[in-house]
Amino acid sequence: MEMHTDVLLVTANVGSLFDNVGDIEGDWLQEFFMTVHKHTPRFIALHFQEVGGKDYKRNMGHAKKFFLTIESRCEMADFDKVCVYVDSHFNDVDSFTALGSMYFIHKSLKNIQQYDFKVKEFKAISGLNKYVGSLEGVTTVEKEKFPKNFWPDFTWSRKGYMRTRWLIHNQGLDLVNVHLFHDASNLIACNSSPSVYSANRKKALRYVINRISDNSSSPLPFFLFGDFNFRLDTLSLVQNLSMSADIMTVKNGSSNEVEKIICEEKDNDHKLLKYDKEISEFHDVITEEEIHFPPSYPYSEDYAKPTQYMNTRCPAWCDRILMSHSTRDIIHRREEGKSGVVYNTLGSDICMGDHKPVFLFFTMKTFTH
Repeated sequence: MEMHTDVLLVTANVGSLFDNVGDIEGDWLQEFFMTVHKHTPRFIALHFQEVGGKDYKRNMGHAKKFFLTIESRCEMADFDKVCVYVDSHFNDVDSFTALGSMYFIHKSLKNIQQYDFKVKEFKAISGLNKYVGSLEGVTTVEKEKFPKNFWPDFTWSRKGYMRTRWLIHNQGLDLVNVHLFHDASNLIACNSSPSVYSANRKKALRYVINRISDNSSSPLPFFLFGDFNFRLDTLSLVQNLSMSADIMTVKNGSSNEVEKIICEEKDNDHKLLKYDKEISEFHDVITEEEIHFPPSYPYSEDYAKPTQYMNTRCPAWCDRILMSHSTRDIIHRREEGKSGVVYNTLGSDICMGDHKPVFLFFTMKTFTH
């Protein structure tokens, strides 16, 4: 017999949330709780990247309070089973990823189990299961920092992935928290199409997909959601803008030398999607719901400018929720015009930091036998 379970997946790079302690957090939490209230999911997965922010040694204590706030708020009272994994052990530079994952199970959802990767079997869940630190020896999560020898020419950073596995009404599912590499230089990104940074992300994402699809544990439908740092095809975009956009030069007041060239094209969010090409390399194994929201990065961190982008980077859809092709088969699609699937950002008109969180709400088809 087919059953339906409402699911909410959220990915959020929260680095600037901790670098601007107190300025953004209240509204960020309120937007999240409002989304939970609106969609009333039975299962929630929250994937965080850059826990603690850039100054994570100083901010990690506040980050732990942030997780505690989410757990203990009255809005989450009906979720009586909770699993929390926070990689906060920054002294272990060889494994620290600054990833955090939270999972909330509603009291009405009884038939759910979590996988133990050590004994290779599903086990029942009850109460609060919280792991904060190195996560070494925690058998219900797989976590890996990308190997240092992947990119010897680039600075090694806290990037990696974290996987949990679930059985909801006899439907197995992998949930993978991912943080890939950013573009370190706009100029280098313009040198080639695709850029060298895009090639790095491609290698890392293929590595993650291969790891979760190997035979060490039987492959299941999966969601990959996190900060992929996908960027637009910068070279192609700049070439196009140089022919079609308004060009403005900024000169030095004393020497009259050109310091900056600004290309501006208004109301072009949808046009930019044609330059979002990095996911196309993976159409053999992953897919995505159609994007109807603006680029999720880089928004102003000025509380008074919640819809304005910073001019440090070209806007891009960095934060995504991707899925295996087999996962599409377990998403319940209602009659035409009422899909029941929502893929959007949180806090479109609220300052949420430089990344807008992205969420996917859907109804999952599950089975009693």
